[in-house]
Amino acid sequence: MSVLGRTFAYKYAVAVVFVVALFLDIMDTTIINVALPTLGVDFHTESVEWVVLGYTLSLAVWIPVSGWLGDKIGTKRTFLSALGIFVIGSAMCGLSQSIGQLIFFRVLQGVGGGMLTPIGTAMLFRSFPPSERAKAATWMMIPTLAAPALGPIVGGLLVTHASWRWIFYVNVPIGLAALAFGWKCLREHREDTAGAFDLQGFVLSAAGLALVIFALSEGPEWGWDSFGVLSTATVGVVCLIFLVRIELRKREPLLALRLLNNRMFRSTNVVSAFSMAGFLGLLFVLPLYLQNLRGLSALQSGLTTFPQAIGVMISSQIAGRLYRHIGPRRLISGGLLWVALAMTVLVGVGMTTSLWLIRILMFARGLGLGFTFVPMQAASYATIKPSDTGRASSMFAVQRQVSISVGVAVLATVVASFGPLVGPIADRARALHGYHVAFLVAAAFALGGSIAAALLVRDSDAAGTMSPTAQVAAAH
Repeated sequence: MSVLGRTFAYKYAVAVVFVVALFLDIMDTTIINVALPTLGVDFHTESVEWVVLGYTLSLAVWIPVSGWLGDKIGTKRTFLSALGIFVIGSAMCGLSQSIGQLIFFRVLQGVGGGMLTPIGTAMLFRSFPPSERAKAATWMMIPTLAAPALGPIVGGLLVTHASWRWIFYVNVPIGLAALAFGWKCLREHREDTAGAFDLQGFVLSAAGLALVIFALSEGPEWGWDSFGVLSTATVGVVCLIFLVRIELRKREPLLALRLLNNRMFRSTNVVSAFSMAGFLGLLFVLPLYLQNLRGLSALQSGLTTFPQAIGVMISSQIAGRLYRHIGPRRLISGGLLWVALAMTVLVGVGMTTSLWLIRILMFARGLGLGFTFVPMQAASYATIKPSDTGRASSMFAVQRQVSISVGVAVLATVVASFGPLVGPIADRARALHGYHVAFLVAAAFALGGSIAAALLVRDSDAAGTMSPTAQVAAAH
């Protein structure tokens, strides 16, 4: 393939488009947080949390349908349409003149954002041969782990020195460039086995996931015994129970739950649930400790957590090379154990702890995460048929979104039980203890993932993605 006079393999074109789109999508989930106080003042409202929640709920609705859309109408068409919707939604968010308009356009953003990751993942793993899955996973790590860390920094700079509107406008030129590159370089791919649209599955998954994630998001603030949380959680769980029963009986379901019969895919989903809950849960509460308890600015907080991204960049390159010779089990288990140890040390921070110590711990955590997520992504689809890759990536994305919501809800609830999440803190010693407990819970999530990887993940299941020598060793 030739672009601007240079020739390169098609798989790298897919990787470039996907990395750019995924980076914008993921960064949008954290960049907005630092602008919420400003939005509340500008729009004279206390409903700013819906700017975040509307986007999250929209993701929950559209992630499950993305696999079917990609298989039915083509991955190129669906991916570029999703990216176009995301870019249009970003521009309209920046132009919003009321909180209602902003929430509406955030929901529109979520329609595109919800489909980008599953379809892009399927495109990426179809374009790289099994023996190069670790290399493909290394490409994915760039946006997956760097974007959440960069979001608060970029958001803090834009809100402080420009306007909150630029946290949305910044997506437009980058997104348009990715659209043009993708239109020229991507190839279309459809699956004959897509079947008819599963309306029952769509309605039940949309209602069930949206209601459960809503309850998880509002539980720490409203209280887990409040009527609003209990009622939405109950209805959501009932919808999901019916979804499972119906989808398992259909020949062509929206969510291919039968793929969980695949041992490697099931095992990596379990490990991912633990690791994503701890990963994003900590990225939610650590800035609260830095900003609400210690009084740092959003920019200072972002710069303190950013070294994690540097650690990931370094370790993901090493993990990508080691994977073909060692296999996923020891890399994932060892990486998460290292993360758990780093988080356990974080429990010792106080009100005057040097920010450089926290930065070192975040860098160490990033080293462990690189050794975790690269082999996990490489191995997840090792025994999934190419025709099922689209549905499998949707399933994995659903699990990841729910796991993130669970992790944030659990850690936020821990912090909230010792003091307010935001606002004046009366008993700072008690609040600090709450953060210590939350950091310990994040370490426990990582330790649980390490144990699950050691017990469930088998290198022999990932043999096709390893070197010939390592395949022989894994078989024994």
